[in-house]
Amino acid sequence: MDVVLIGAGRLATHLGMALKQAGHRIQCVYSRTMASASALAAQTGGVAVDAIQQVPQTADVFVMAVKDAVLATLAAQLAKGREGQVFLHTAGSMPMDLFQGLVRHYGVFYPIQTFSKERQVDFSEIPVFIEGCDDEALHRARTLAESVSRRVFLMSSDERKYLHLAAVFACNFTNHCYALASDILHEHGLPFDVMLPLIDETTRKVHDFEPKDVQTGPAVRYDENVISMQTALLADHPLAQDIYERMSQSIHQKTIEQQ
Repeated sequence: MDVVLIGAGRLATHLGMALKQAGHRIQCVYSRTMASASALAAQTGGVAVDAIQQVPQTADVFVMAVKDAVLATLAAQLAKGREGQVFLHTAGSMPMDLFQGLVRHYGVFYPIQTFSKERQVDFSEIPVFIEGCDDEALHRARTLAESVSRRVFLMSSDERKYLHLAAVFACNFTNHCYALASDILHEHGLPFDVMLPLIDETTRKVHDFEPKDVQTGPAVRYDENVISMQTALLADHPLAQDIYERMSQSIHQKTIEQQ
């Protein structure tokens, strides 16, 4: 299919390369900066543009991979003169119906993964969640998804909000805990890489077990001596101290619920 990519950030970069490898033609890459559009266009082909009026009027599908904050406004601008085209967005928490009244065919293509331009990913392993307002939009969303991923799921906007919420806990919050751990270690002259075997084993466990079944640490048994001592160590970091206390309470509550 002929694809117009709206956005040139991390998700757009990985998706654009995956689509090209799957045999689709990236017709155009739009970004608000020509440098970003040109960088992605150089990797995927197509024309780089930084003005809405330069975006092609027709394509098999327009894929919008931009920040949630600008998605609705940019969709309204792009829709003018393209009302009969198929538009898909890639946002986890934004409803499909943000396109309603703007274009006739629209849907969602949401790959659940964390992307960095510096790291390659195997897109075929990434679950992709799709939605369409009609058969035409759903068909094109499914065609794109199945060409790049082996795991494609149909999901409504309401369900996808909870999927995205779960992803925030599993990815963003977990990574923030790594950052807090790194700060503690660096303050005391220790390298973060001493945590990597522990992190790797914890991650491997959840491939085989329910996370709640392999929870360890002082909060499981609510060891007040250890918890009080570690809370005191965070006296100079009140926000981290609050996170520690609340996380310990949550872990212990989850343990009690299992009993």
